[in-house]
Amino acid sequence: MSEARILDGKALAASVRVKLAGQVVELKAKHGISPGIAVLLVGEDPASQVYVRAKGKAAAEVGFHAVERRLPATAREREVLQVVDDFNNDPKIHGFLVQLPLPKQVDPQRVIDAIDPSKDADGFHVVNAGLGAQGRGGVAPATPRGVLELIKLARSDLGGLEAVVIGRSISVGRPTAQLLIGENCTVTIAHSRTRKLADVARRADILVAAVGRAEMVRGDWIKPGAIVIDVGITRGADNKLVGDVAFDEAKQIAGAITPVPGGVGPMTIACLLQNTFALCKNLHGIVG
Repeated sequence: MSEARILDGKALAASVRVKLAGQVVELKAKHGISPGIAVLLVGEDPASQVYVRAKGKAAAEVGFHAVERRLPATAREREVLQVVDDFNNDPKIHGFLVQLPLPKQVDPQRVIDAIDPSKDADGFHVVNAGLGAQGRGGVAPATPRGVLELIKLARSDLGGLEAVVIGRSISVGRPTAQLLIGENCTVTIAHSRTRKLADVARRADILVAAVGRAEMVRGDWIKPGAIVIDVGITRGADNKLVGDVAFDEAKQIAGAITPVPGGVGPMTIACLLQNTFALCKNLHGIVG
């Protein structure tokens, strides 16, 4: 059996940005509007800093008005909430996010709940989560959107396929399952309490791993020919970045697989920009 097709998230994200840049030019020409995105970073988490820089670079590349606010790790919750309120009320900002994780003295749920759902670029607010759960639209979180686009790179029609999502977080696992249900998949959400997890994974035509445990999913967990999407990213003992899937084993069995890095990560940022562009049009009542 030949090795799996590598689903190149960098290349797909680049094509998304090119298309989006053209849409931004058209929006500015027709309506005089520049989509505005903002990010709040609290503290000095190295991974968050890298991610925020990448977001800012991508936003500038497609012609967005981009704002970055930083607060020290000692910031109080009220200071964080004040920045959220500022973004809510800034007419130049159409979508924004608060970079997680937050320092222990700040309740992330209170912060997310304070975001105006109409500017919720990350799609974490309960209003958007509820709309998504009912199949009524809303803002889909960027990572699950990126996961779905990568799956569709391998196969456009997903109807009737069996999908297993390992991980039940509100930011990735659950919304990814909802999007796959919307594509007419039969979906199982698996997690740390799932019995015979490897056996469950082996049923999957589509396997999404989003647990944050380095190389937990082994090659013999994978159904031959399956589409495997690896959302996890951690540093191994040799300091190299690795995913939740044992890539070298899995690529011998899967039909298509995402690399780490270079798979889901770039698509998360691209889909965040798409979310913000859509929010901009919604806030200005622009259809089409």
